Amino acid sequence: MCWLWRATGRFWRMSKPEPPKLLILGGTREAADLALQADVRWGSSLTVITSLAGRTAAPAEIAGQVRSGGFGGADAMAAYLQTENIAAVIDATHPFAAQISANAAAACLRAQTPRVLLDRPMWERQDGDQWHMAADVSQAAGMLPRLGRRVFLTTGHAGLEEFSGYRDIWFLVRLVEMPENPLPLAEYQVITARGPFDVDGETALLLRHEIDVIVCKASGGDMTRAKLDAARMLGLPVVMIARPPGPDGPRVVSVEAGLAWLTELLG
Repeated sequence: MCWLWRATGRFWRMSKPEPPKLLILGGTREAADLALQADVRWGSSLTVITSLAGRTAAPAEIAGQVRSGGFGGADAMAAYLQTENIAAVIDATHPFAAQISANAAAACLRAQTPRVLLDRPMWERQDGDQWHMAADVSQAAGMLPRLGRRVFLTTGHAGLEEFSGYRDIWFLVRLVEMPENPLPLAEYQVITARGPFDVDGETALLLRHEIDVIVCKASGGDMTRAKLDAARMLGLPVVMIARPPGPDGPRVVSVEAGLAWLTELLG
């Protein structure tokens, strides 16, 4: 708040202009890094808001403001962007959060809010990898009978029903949090953990549970790639579910590039 002297001899109270607002669509390590670095770089001259879908009851600590829960579709998100006067949006959601990214692209177009997608690089196949590419979860499930009977399943909650028809396959399911209800699988064990994971730990896990095939999403990044290195060392096949196509529009491949985009935008 500041004061302005008027010719009438009175002081008039004026409000300082609010700092611009950055909305980060989060839920990933990159999103948390973006929030922290933006908060450090701009401080009080930029309001950093991270939006989480609310699927995780105890998310990791995030710098700046945090809102939890979905927007209710593209129209509702566009209304939020306009009502909150959001200056920029960085979509740093998981590469498989296709619906959220599509809604964000549509909402930003309607609200005329600048947006960039942080599209982390995909993993690259290395010598010794035994990857079997699947277009979706259903196709991945169909590959299992010819590849193994003890499966390390790291695809998250979504799509688990695709594996429900197997009675002779055992699943080790890794989730961030313990599910409230039983999973739609005949034979399974749930373990909970949050990355990053290391090769030694992943190797020990695979050996301890006698895993003979891994099913994962082509998420990319360093947080969970250790299981691929462990699989290569042990000679295990990996069923790799391909990413869905992302929305059209500008994209960056790193936190640093996202900050550079924001710096150019804010001036």
